[in-house]
Amino acid sequence: MSSSYVLYHYDPSFAAAVCFAIAFGISAVLHIWQAHRYGARFMIAFIIGASLECLGYVARMINAKQTPDYSVGPYALQSLLLLLAPALLAASIYMILGRIIRFVDGEDRSPIRLGMLTKVFVTGDVLSFLIQSGGGAILSQAKSASKVHLGERIIIVGLFVQVLFFSVFIVVSILFHWNIHNNPTSKSISSSSSSSAFSKNVAGIPGWLLCLFILYATSSLIMVRSIYRVVEYIQGTDGFLQGHEVFLYIFDAVLMLLVCGGLSLRHPGVLLDESEGFEEVEMGMRMR
Repeated sequence: MSSSYVLYHYDPSFAAAVCFAIAFGISAVLHIWQAHRYGARFMIAFIIGASLECLGYVARMINAKQTPDYSVGPYALQSLLLLLAPALLAASIYMILGRIIRFVDGEDRSPIRLGMLTKVFVTGDVLSFLIQSGGGAILSQAKSASKVHLGERIIIVGLFVQVLFFSVFIVVSILFHWNIHNNPTSKSISSSSSSSAFSKNVAGIPGWLLCLFILYATSSLIMVRSIYRVVEYIQGTDGFLQGHEVFLYIFDAVLMLLVCGGLSLRHPGVLLDESEGFEEVEMGMRMR
């Protein structure tokens, strides 16, 4: 990248980077413990995503200490990691809906066949991840304005793919919720009498339904973050958003930390307590 290319249009905050590096690090460790406790292998991508968030802010810490003579390595690393980490968080979120549907025996209430549900959305997530990775790689090695613009355009395409699949996912979740509300299964009604952590009522809300609400919340947070990133890259390196660090923390760091916290609060892995055999069907391996 040419020396005339401006890496930061502000002085990055060391204190903010430290705070979020620690916060995401704690979240990643907590999710590792919860995934181990509940045997939730489907949360591995989520754990990797939270870890990448942590490493991304560690890289920003390094740059912040170099003001104003920033090195390209940490800058490119934090740009890529913070751009791509939410796609890994999303991959696990897509898998949770299928577990909720199976838990309440609601396969026929889902607008997409259960066997295809996870495959469709994870495939879209992987596609988005690869496109963004390609754009980020071009951007991190750009030595001319044309290469910078090319990298930004490719990233925008990847973000649009992410927004599209997340929009469809939210619609599918709402349709399933609507169908099972109007035509409940015996399991969705009776599950609140169970003693398991996933089934019991919380403030009068069945555990599986609370998990679905958390799914709505986390999906919406990632959607808002993705839209922010789309606008940021459309504006370009000289745009208002990239010129003010506060927006990165408000519309990316804080939102992704809330996603991590939300799924720790009501970890979907507890679903496995009453879904014996689910992993054998989905992944062809025994979990118990």
